[in-house]
Amino acid sequence: MTSKEHDPLAGGHRKHADLIRPALGNFNRNEWAIVGAPCVYIKALADSVIGALSTKYKCAYADTSHNDEVVLAPGRLANGAFLEYTDQINHQQFNYNTTFTPFNMRQQFAGADLVLVNGNHQQAKAQVVIIYNNKKASLQKRIEQLTNVELILLAENVEDVFDFIKESIPNWQNIPLCRLDETEKIVAFFENKMLQAKPILNGLVLAGGKSMRMGYDKGAVNWFGKEQRYHVADMLKPLCHEVFISCRSDQKPQINVNYNVLEDTFTGLGPFGAILSAFREQPDSAWLVVACDLPLLETETFKFLIEQRKTSAIATAFNSPDNEFPEPLITIWEPKSYPVLLAFLAQGYSCPRKVLINSDVHLIQAPNPDALTNVNTPEDIERVKRTIHQKIANA
Repeated sequence: MTSKEHDPLAGGHRKHADLIRPALGNFNRNEWAIVGAPCVYIKALADSVIGALSTKYKCAYADTSHNDEVVLAPGRLANGAFLEYTDQINHQQFNYNTTFTPFNMRQQFAGADLVLVNGNHQQAKAQVVIIYNNKKASLQKRIEQLTNVELILLAENVEDVFDFIKESIPNWQNIPLCRLDETEKIVAFFENKMLQAKPILNGLVLAGGKSMRMGYDKGAVNWFGKEQRYHVADMLKPLCHEVFISCRSDQKPQINVNYNVLEDTFTGLGPFGAILSAFREQPDSAWLVVACDLPLLETETFKFLIEQRKTSAIATAFNSPDNEFPEPLITIWEPKSYPVLLAFLAQGYSCPRKVLINSDVHLIQAPNPDALTNVNTPEDIERVKRTIHQKIANA
């Protein structure tokens, strides 16, 4: 499907893919500009919120330098370098000699869960407005930037919201209001916002493999009275918002019409392409991805994975019981993993496990390691059959 839109970068009209864009702002999905007070108050408030939430969420801050005079670029940038990296031992530092576009900014802040912005210098898609008497005129000049005010804070010696705020924001009475020194209430506001912003969880059953070693479609194997791809999808349905069976375009007619299908659009990349195809369809959702060649999986394993889910990581995955590497094909991939997967692909890598090994991932131990047993050969099938029959006999 294509759409024709005006592309300001191209200087005219052009056809391009009609992609679903993530719900990003200037920096991130969850961003707030703090505006209306001197910068020292904004920085102090940001410090308090970040300090309270940093153990649970990856917090970031955006500001502009307050140098009143033009200063020389730091380090080798002064000699013409485009980029300088320094390992500062307790943190890493990059200096750029280039202008950042919104696209660059979103890439840099993609790993953050929450971004606070000094609204005196930068804008964000939501705002926290501080009512501070000495900044009244400055705030009034920025009234057009107050497009989505979500919290109002009264500074010391202020008892009411400015009249021009009331006139410009019709629903201002419904916006949470507290005093600037009520830190616990402010932190609670952001905690509640982050809970509301938790990405929904979809299920994705990988059934698009060609099963070269097996010799026939592993997703169609009947272990429990129905084809395995449907058995897995049925286990996921009570646990996920939506469940899809991932398949190749030529497989689509073979899938039962009672199941949602998500066709691979990143072709030739195996499971990696299936995960990218899911994010292309719903980039703001998290995806519980599971292969259909794990016949010993039980609902309890899925429930445990979901309970242990950590949204601040790019993924929550089991350690493989065979080699202690992350198991990529029963993993919850968060929306923030989408740009990471694309970045690995751009460098020539299409292995989901390599992404997990080299990224910020929440790794857990499977409560039942046997549940992660996969089937790739006829010999594996016979071994798993014996295990299933033994479990039935014991039951």
